[in-house]
Amino acid sequence: MSKEIKTVAVIGAGYMGNQIAREAALHNYNVRIYDPGFPGYDRLVRSIARKAKRKNPSVEVIKCNSIKELVKNADLIVEAAPEQLDLKKEIFSEVHESAPPHAIIATNSSSIPTSKIEDAVKRKKQVLNIHFYNLTTIPMADLMRGTETSDEIFEKAREWVKSIEIEPLIVKKECFGFVFNRIWRAVKKDCLKIWAGGHADVEEVDKAWRTFTGMGLGPFQMMDVVGLDVVYDIEMSYYKQSGNPDDIPPDALKEKVEKGELGLKAQEGFYSY
Repeated sequence: MSKEIKTVAVIGAGYMGNQIAREAALHNYNVRIYDPGFPGYDRLVRSIARKAKRKNPSVEVIKCNSIKELVKNADLIVEAAPEQLDLKKEIFSEVHESAPPHAIIATNSSSIPTSKIEDAVKRKKQVLNIHFYNLTTIPMADLMRGTETSDEIFEKAREWVKSIEIEPLIVKKECFGFVFNRIWRAVKKDCLKIWAGGHADVEEVDKAWRTFTGMGLGPFQMMDVVGLDVVYDIEMSYYKQSGNPDDIPPDALKEKVEKGELGLKAQEGFYSY
């Protein structure tokens, strides 16, 4: 357990937010969670608390009703909101107003670098990217500085990631997509083109990937797990960064999102569940 960090605040209880909160609580950190619009919010918090208290009865897992309440006494604040730049800036600004002076402020964004968000706060030395992958199957996280992130803050964040048994991947220079996501993005982009262009069914693409890599899930299965709305937002973030029309996600993906076919969480996506 990190000596510097005792209380972790997580903004967002979705696919990644709940995993971050769960791992922190299971590793003896007090956890505060805020996401009032999330379906099953109360049930999720109770579930995390129940699992954590089996290991350590003194661990606190608290549901908060405002960001001000959330960040009170927090040592580390992790934003895990949807991949929308304006939303993340709004959250960072609100966090800045109420967070303790010493608090580390991190974004879990999978595509937006801290340098695009940090203008929303004055304490730029204390902000950075901590991008987690699916912690159930891929226990690693990218760590990337903003323009002014201090060495002390970066090291504290790295030690905390290690303390919850996650492998930190250090990004030496700002890179859109970080480390593995940059690789994954190239795979995902062409898989979507193969499907949208009618060149092959998703089942064939996934079969090819599983056969070649030995992995349990193919790209389309993984996208269903992540959520197709999240996939679409991420792809749009890449396009907005590059300005290259080739980076615009296929209309067919947008249509799935608009129809509510969001993947596993909706029981319908590229596959039916």
